[in-house]
Amino acid sequence: MPISLSIEDSKGETKALAIHDSQACLAYSSRYKDGDKIRVSSEKPALVIVQLEETAPPAFGYLKGSFAFPIPFGAEKATYSPKSFTGNSHRIWAKIAQPHEVARLKNLALNPYDNHGNATFFPHAQANVETRGEAQFAARNAVNGNASPGAHGNWPYESWGIGKKDDAELVISFGRPVYISQLVVTIRSDFPHDNWWKEVTFSFSDESSETVSLAKTGAPQAFSIEPRVTEWVSFNTLIKDESDPSPYPALLQLEAWGTEPPKILPEEAKEPKEPKEPKEPKE
Repeated sequence: MPISLSIEDSKGETKALAIHDSQACLAYSSRYKDGDKIRVSSEKPALVIVQLEETAPPAFGYLKGSFAFPIPFGAEKATYSPKSFTGNSHRIWAKIAQPHEVARLKNLALNPYDNHGNATFFPHAQANVETRGEAQFAARNAVNGNASPGAHGNWPYESWGIGKKDDAELVISFGRPVYISQLVVTIRSDFPHDNWWKEVTFSFSDESSETVSLAKTGAPQAFSIEPRVTEWVSFNTLIKDESDPSPYPALLQLEAWGTEPPKILPEEAKEPKEPKEPKEPKE
């Protein structure tokens, strides 16, 4: 199935294009300009692997048609490596995932190219609150693969910040049913600036949920869960430690380890339901 990769300007005009039956690779010898975007497209929904920036890892995901990634500038750029999207020489690629790549165990929540406008390349993270609406505390930071402990702010210390909301909720949508068996939580650990959650709940699209206890640590905390097929996972009912005076708990990464559902190939999967959206926070 053909896959295309292009760079467009702010008016939607194509500046560079590559199309291939299985893997598109594009070498772009120019500086990005504000308003430029990278677009990945396939004729049908497909499991793909993309690398849209040399300093970011490849991402395995579910592509529904066409996905546009805006090249970050200004405040948005502060949550990426200073080396990212710079210079006048770029190599990007996108491919249809091969059967062995589809089958292997992986973190299905990883997407370093997620953004607020994303509705076609999953996983996609969204939340009912992001501290002051700032990029350094956006929901996408919890799925970008970066979990640098000990501080907070711009890259490499970006995180999901909850703006001191007790009813904060983060939802990761997979865009199709997936089979997960382990969740990994890495909380921000800029102690004593930060508080921490002693208990959190995971909810799933099959209407089940699991509650786990967390420790005060910046190390990843892994939880084996009852294996299940789900279209999304919600990180909610966040109970912070009352003995800690800080009002600032935050999340560095949420990982969801699993595979495609057993005996279900992507083209045979049923059309997924509408993704869950986080509940609006209380004032």
